[in-house]
Amino acid sequence: MTSLQPVSTKDDILQYLLKQGEANAQVLANSLGVSPQAIRRHLKDLTAEQLIESRTVQEGMGRPNYLYHLSRKGRDRFPAQYDEFAISLLDTLADTVGREQVQTILQKQWERKAKEYQARVGEGTVEERVDRLVHLRKAEGYMAEWHVAEPDGELCTTGPCYIITEYNCAISQIAENFPSVCGHELEMFQMALPDCSVQRTHWLVQGEHRCGYLVQTQPVT
Repeated sequence: MTSLQPVSTKDDILQYLLKQGEANAQVLANSLGVSPQAIRRHLKDLTAEQLIESRTVQEGMGRPNYLYHLSRKGRDRFPAQYDEFAISLLDTLADTVGREQVQTILQKQWERKAKEYQARVGEGTVEERVDRLVHLRKAEGYMAEWHVAEPDGELCTTGPCYIITEYNCAISQIAENFPSVCGHELEMFQMALPDCSVQRTHWLVQGEHRCGYLVQTQPVT
């Protein structure tokens, strides 16, 4: 979080929902070590502040269960490096030279960024390079992390594989206006890790609560 110091229970709730997508009061209480009553008070406050939203799930004949998730306003509380000027500039360019030309410009920008990533990620094992790439993303405002995934016979076939997860989008406003930038990000990761295959597993733009990428070494042919 960028605006609340020290970290409070409300911050912890927002962080948890950012990573997990949604949860009910009992799960939040158990995960954060806070009483259900206190959690419900915080959820009421966060709802009033329009930082979270809820949906009702009916389970059996009992009382309805409320699942909470971040609102758009809640997501905007997390680090991001976009600004309105960039959006305005791209819109002006689109009006002046056309959207196709803007797409070409964005492609060139991501190719340059990919080369920068490749140089800064450097050499080493796949695990070492994935770790460096995630640290670069964190420095740019992404809440990113990675973990090892064992072969599952489906997506991860050559193992070990590496899952990169990003819980926010530092260019979300640009992505909404120019969705092609998300495709460029996938290409950028592929160029930064040229001996690996990179697949998208989750996508914020499609309504999921995170972006995910599967990285695995290319089989030797």
